[in-house]
Amino acid sequence: MSQEPNTPSSGDNRRSFLKKTAIATAVVAANPFKTPVYGQNKAPSTGRVIGANDRINVANIGVGGQGFNAHVRQMKEHAGANNIAQVAVCDVSKYRQDAAKEYILKDNANAKVETYGDYRKLLERKDIDAIVCATVDHWHTRVSVDAMNAGKHVYVEKPMTRYLHEAFQIHDAAKQTGKILQVGSQGCSDMKWHKAAEWIKAGKIGPIVMSQGSYMRNSPYGEWNYTIQPWATPDDLDWKTWINGVKKSTSFNPDHYFRWRKYYPYCSGLLGDLFPHKLHPYMLATGNPEFPVRVAAVGSKKFQTDLKKEGRPKEKETKYVRDVEEVIQLIAEFPSGYVMHITSSTVNEQGTQEMIRGHHATLTMAGNKVDLKPERPFADEIDPETSEGFAGENVPSHHKNWFAAIRGTEKANAGIDLAVRVQTVISLAEMSDRLGMMCYFDEKTRKVSDGMGREIKPLDYESEAKMISRA
Repeated sequence: MSQEPNTPSSGDNRRSFLKKTAIATAVVAANPFKTPVYGQNKAPSTGRVIGANDRINVANIGVGGQGFNAHVRQMKEHAGANNIAQVAVCDVSKYRQDAAKEYILKDNANAKVETYGDYRKLLERKDIDAIVCATVDHWHTRVSVDAMNAGKHVYVEKPMTRYLHEAFQIHDAAKQTGKILQVGSQGCSDMKWHKAAEWIKAGKIGPIVMSQGSYMRNSPYGEWNYTIQPWATPDDLDWKTWINGVKKSTSFNPDHYFRWRKYYPYCSGLLGDLFPHKLHPYMLATGNPEFPVRVAAVGSKKFQTDLKKEGRPKEKETKYVRDVEEVIQLIAEFPSGYVMHITSSTVNEQGTQEMIRGHHATLTMAGNKVDLKPERPFADEIDPETSEGFAGENVPSHHKNWFAAIRGTEKANAGIDLAVRVQTVISLAEMSDRLGMMCYFDEKTRKVSDGMGREIKPLDYESEAKMISRA
């Protein structure tokens, strides 16, 4: 029996069905949460193919803090230039839903925006092409995987996720669905790092030896002690949903809701908030990001800035002391022999010089240029060089790159291949600091071990609950 051109055979249909079913099953099996996976009885949706001139419909999931300021606000300001429309917002807080909707509709009479308390209902909409996930960290994996499974492209705030096993759930879902995932580390869209990668791949500095960078702050009354707003009540926000997935849950707590970056059940503190701003660009700049071979980190929280009372503004008052560190240093080794050192602090703001050291020459980031300085033994062979100046990093440029990647005209600057390697460094660093050991990683098996080769179970929601109980 003859077939029409481009019509798959029954064998092709069967193979396609089995492949899609296997993907759906794998996603469901990998999901450790009580909340059902979106469309768990369905094969992943392919979503709409978006052309270079097509408008992209975007939904925002998590619209408080950066979710509003960096994404709702700035996407609206650049909607025309990016040819996008913000069509839906989702949050556990009704107040935040309404505030985001009101802002998008302001001076935009033709816009139509729907609000949701359950992101899964939002994902059912066929007209939504892409979502921004700016939720608390322990929701990143569920939202991102479910969104890609529903045929949506994803921009997920940094860190990509909370724990190591989740990083590979997101990675595998991105590979299986083919959706574009961008992590919100906007430094990756600062072109100086791409210039550094260009020079490194061209062999201008020889083999990479070391790099150093820092992200430093000094917060006298404790970093992340944001103002607790009066609208945040059990009547306004769905606390049960917000805390879902955390095994050692607590009753409604506005301090945890607004200041969640201070507490391990929801995040990894500096390692999750500030380190990605350095890890992504430095690993991108190598020109060939690698998984780490081993990672060590040491931190401290002896300064107890949360308890400082003299001169404390009333809106900063808190009786809760953080779980996470106030200063931490990370060292990672990669298969090529390259060693990376990153430092971060919330109690001193003096940073280190941004630098990538090669065997033949060294790169420094002078202002927003890249300087190449030959090492003395190679000064006769290599000329000093300074790049052109680049615009500094900003979120709108990172958004623009994501939309271009969705349209197929650019590559995502903080895409899944880079992001999963960065998250591996972050997760191993947290394990090293909290468990007091050097953590080794096997890229092929995705297993973690100690210096004696003994396998270590990575931190996860279950072990977190046990650590809290023992504290």
